[in-house]
Amino acid sequence: MSDFENGKIFQKYIHSETDDERKNSDVVEKTETQMTLCDTTKQIGYGRRHEQAALLFVCLMVAYSMRTCMGVALVAMVQGHAEKSDFTNTSTSEEYNQTEFGSVELLNGIFFTEPFPTFSWNKKTQDYMLAAFSWGYMILQIPAGQIAHRYGTRYLLTGALVINGVVSFCTPWAAYYGSWIFVVIFRMIQGLSQSCFIPGMHTAFGKWAPLEERGRLSAFAYGGQALGTVLGLPITGFIAASPLGWPGIFRFYGIISLSVGAVLWFFGADSPAKHPRISVAERQYIEEALGQAGTKGKHLKVPWAKLLRCKALYAIVVAHIGQTWGQLTLYTEVPAFMDKVMKVNIKANGLLTALPFLVMWFTNFFFSWFTDMLIVKKWLSVTNTRKLAQTLGCIPAAVGLIALAYVKKDIVVVETILILTCAFKISANLGWSVNHIDLAPNFAGTMMSISNAVSNLFGSLAPVVAGFLLAEDVTSEFLWRKVFLVAAGFYIITDIVYVAIGSAELQEWNTPKENTKANIESDEEKPMI
Repeated sequence: MSDFENGKIFQKYIHSETDDERKNSDVVEKTETQMTLCDTTKQIGYGRRHEQAALLFVCLMVAYSMRTCMGVALVAMVQGHAEKSDFTNTSTSEEYNQTEFGSVELLNGIFFTEPFPTFSWNKKTQDYMLAAFSWGYMILQIPAGQIAHRYGTRYLLTGALVINGVVSFCTPWAAYYGSWIFVVIFRMIQGLSQSCFIPGMHTAFGKWAPLEERGRLSAFAYGGQALGTVLGLPITGFIAASPLGWPGIFRFYGIISLSVGAVLWFFGADSPAKHPRISVAERQYIEEALGQAGTKGKHLKVPWAKLLRCKALYAIVVAHIGQTWGQLTLYTEVPAFMDKVMKVNIKANGLLTALPFLVMWFTNFFFSWFTDMLIVKKWLSVTNTRKLAQTLGCIPAAVGLIALAYVKKDIVVVETILILTCAFKISANLGWSVNHIDLAPNFAGTMMSISNAVSNLFGSLAPVVAGFLLAEDVTSEFLWRKVFLVAAGFYIITDIVYVAIGSAELQEWNTPKENTKANIESDEEKPMI
């Protein structure tokens, strides 16, 4: 039986060490139902795998818009108030007391019309709200990965979008009637539901993304992180300054999230085998390139013992920690930095904070093409390509944060540094992030859930640490320097660890030797959570 019939041709093509092995793979004889990888790719071109990547891109874009909008929203929610109590209204104290239990106050609490209520939350309280998302986000990571592995991503991601939409829509009521504690609870619920996104997406790419296209497909979808920030920050600023006020921010994202959930429900598919409109050629190309032919309806048991002994997985976890810390610093603290130190108004704050992420979205396409080219042309091994991408993402980002800590606080200089930092930072997504799928595409979601849980356990401390560092004076350039240097340190140290022990070799435990009962779960079995 040929290598192609065993579903191994592409992995062998990529990892082969001799020209003879490559030639043997390239000249496999075609039949009516089986073609070589190159010929198949040319014939199917754009296909359903690209549509699924587009759906995942939109899901992640909405998720990150909702995640990052809180930093700018808090600027509007606390703007112009002394920190004396938990709640004050934009009107005078006497006027508020007159309407506190009246119909005007009741209607304002339901529909939120001008004057919009504002809050006297200090910086520590605000950072607890920002960190609350990560507290919820890390709790369900591993269970979410197992649910995605067992039941697929369509149900999981649709449910997550619906929950996010409802919670976001109700957040203004939580803030108005329940103060900051209820906002923390709602943010934790959003974090719990959004914990499904990354494991779900990795599970999907383990079913839809052949190695030849893995960098481009996954980078396109994960580009939703950058574009979500690009759109979310200025939209948040404009809505907050519009007649809708800060309550309109949460209502807007609530409606968007529910709408995207409906689209995913009707057009999403867990795998090529479950897509009702995929062509036979494309399905065969994907399944055989990934070694998944004939596995419809079967669920491989997670080889926990072997998975947890995989040194390369721990390299990914460490790299993920550095990325999460740096990312939370950029997403949640930079809006406050622009407001308190740079004295930028709320509309410009959203635009200037978002511009670096727009550049990141564009450079994402270059790095995805670049890494795929290195692999396909065999200029670098898969392992060295991942390490190069990781280093290109971490070291320039660390240098940028160090520069930000010491340069003169001129808006042009600061914005230029942020743009260059984000332009290179996205490269790391072609390192640690794709690495799970390289190691074991059948269990990519499970491994991502582990690294995401651990990284967010550490990353959730980033806003809290920033709050303590800035406790004495949130306008102090010296104290902000400490915040940026800590984030730079995480980038450098975690990159060194990843380069030292990381790997992208396909693991032997990815596919059982035989489809025995010991290796295959029946449909009736419950997921391991």
